[in-house]
Amino acid sequence: MVFNGENELNVALIPARGGSKRIPRKNIKLFDNKPIIAWAIDLAIHSKLFSKVIVSTDDDEIAEIARSFGAEVPFIRPKNISDDHSTIHPVILHGIDYLSKLNIDIKIACCIFPCTPLLKLEYLEMGYNKLLSNMDKYVYAISKYPHPIERAMKKNNINGDLEYIMPENELVRTQDLKETYFDCGQFYWGTADIWRSVNKIHSNAIGIELPKLMAIDIDTIDDWERAELIKSMGG
Repeated sequence: MVFNGENELNVALIPARGGSKRIPRKNIKLFDNKPIIAWAIDLAIHSKLFSKVIVSTDDDEIAEIARSFGAEVPFIRPKNISDDHSTIHPVILHGIDYLSKLNIDIKIACCIFPCTPLLKLEYLEMGYNKLLSNMDKYVYAISKYPHPIERAMKKNNINGDLEYIMPENELVRTQDLKETYFDCGQFYWGTADIWRSVNKIHSNAIGIELPKLMAIDIDTIDDWERAELIKSMGG
């Protein structure tokens, strides 16, 4: 167990609602022979970074599976923060406030997403250590865009005619454009104070860069199959 003070705890909060649409029942779908959420639970437990590993869910089956792999499920998440339009900040804040009402004094809370079977402990630890020296910010996982976003194009019609979103960059060499990054949906570290006071995570943060093969935010079947392939190759 990790204690930052006499009665202050580090807590992992894994958000896993039941109503995923693009991949039905995604958070408990088998990935390499076990529910995908179990990979996140196992990582959090074996990291020794947390005194509690908690799953926030609105779904009884997910709750049962989470408990079977060693997580705690002290509450069922309210419906108003469990629909398709719910963002992650109120979900984590609800977990922190619920535990506080049980007189559990949280110092640091890490949101670990349930579909992160490729995430390695070393990067979770890097995020934690970065937070300890930057307690006024969030810390989350990022990765580089594979191609400069300044050269992105869009289709204008059914025929597929293409147009540059930033036409001024059409003739600019890619090596002359700045590298850009995206949130790869693996984890968010933050103190309880930051979760309570700053609701814009991305613009108040420091990034931990993950290798491209690890940086898969599993939203679609294509994402899932790519992650399975990487895992089968020892990723």
